Amino acid sequence: MERLSQLAEIGADAERGGTTRPGLSVDEQRACELVAEWCEEEGLAVSWDAASNLIARRPGGRDGIPEVWSGSHLDSVPGGGRFDGALGVLAALEAVAVLGSTPLAAPLAVVAFRDEEGWRFGRGFFGSRAVSGRVTEDELESADADGVRVRDALDELGLEGPPVAGPLPGTFVEVHVEQGPVLERTATGHAVVSSIAGMAGYTATIHGDAGHAGTTPMAGRRDAFLAAAELAIALRDAALVIPGAVVTTGDVRIARPAANVVPGRVELAIDARAPSDDGLQALLDAVEASAAAAASPTGCSVDLDRQWISPPVRMSERVRAALADAAAAAGVAVAELPSGAGHDAGVLAAAGVDAGMLFVRSLNGGVSHRPDELSAEDDVAGAIGVLAGALATLAGAW
Repeated sequence: MERLSQLAEIGADAERGGTTRPGLSVDEQRACELVAEWCEEEGLAVSWDAASNLIARRPGGRDGIPEVWSGSHLDSVPGGGRFDGALGVLAALEAVAVLGSTPLAAPLAVVAFRDEEGWRFGRGFFGSRAVSGRVTEDELESADADGVRVRDALDELGLEGPPVAGPLPGTFVEVHVEQGPVLERTATGHAVVSSIAGMAGYTATIHGDAGHAGTTPMAGRRDAFLAAAELAIALRDAALVIPGAVVTTGDVRIARPAANVVPGRVELAIDARAPSDDGLQALLDAVEASAAAAASPTGCSVDLDRQWISPPVRMSERVRAALADAAAAAGVAVAELPSGAGHDAGVLAAAGVDAGMLFVRSLNGGVSHRPDELSAEDDVAGAIGVLAGALATLAGAW
């Protein structure tokens, strides 16, 4: 808990509150270097790959056995809380420390993946996708709002940059705060994650006619913002009838906005998620239908562009069993939940790694990506114990 507080000071945001550590920034690098120091204090061998991921290893006792990794990320959203990402990295470090000199067949590694959040350059999971061979040279040309490219950010940190592509571990276990209210509502401290939701991102561009707010009659207006509102409501209604689906219109931009001008063009970002393949396909179909329906009553046109898609990913049965068994041995009650948020564990699972996750209860109504994000010390301690037990099983204690 003390280390979480120390990390929260790196990138402390006086304006928003909380912490702002953009991916591939100097502050994210400082956080990684501080964790690297703590890893060295625990006797781990610290290394950095070309994507700037931190990997701190403890050797195994037998040759030729795939590594077992545990960790998460250290970047944050603007004004984020101290637990998201950082808890998973520190829980991994503490769990390895708990195991001490316990003989293990497989090597263990504490990992901090870079730029998981993705808000700076427009796409997340940079570090885990790089390890999985899913970062291209073209992506290094993507730029942030200040015109800094991914390649420039890596150069500033003195790093070579991807593609990286492996070697992948045999197993990955990620501890993470739930980021939702379910565990708090059910008075349960922890959950083994069953799957990670499928998700897709769209950009919708709505074309209407700009006009004078006072002289353009309401009848016959082609108000692009009204069409955007119609679209957002249609998306909400569609998600409500698909089990577990959620859809968010979180970024709406009016071209040349002014209080006395009818909006002529609006761009909005759509985030669509569902826990199953069938549910995700139904939601994608609904996004297409909603865009067409929103255009009709307003006289506007809608251009819909799907930017990315990630299918649902099941967590490894082997890792789930190891977590459940470790929880039972420690007397820690665990639920089972799907994850509506994406995580590095999902990226590695999609690449063929045996991956699993343990959620820690989020308090304050389950808020996350906010300064008042909170998990209880007892729940954190319980998660470290469960993780240590699972890692001992997965790494082959002998």
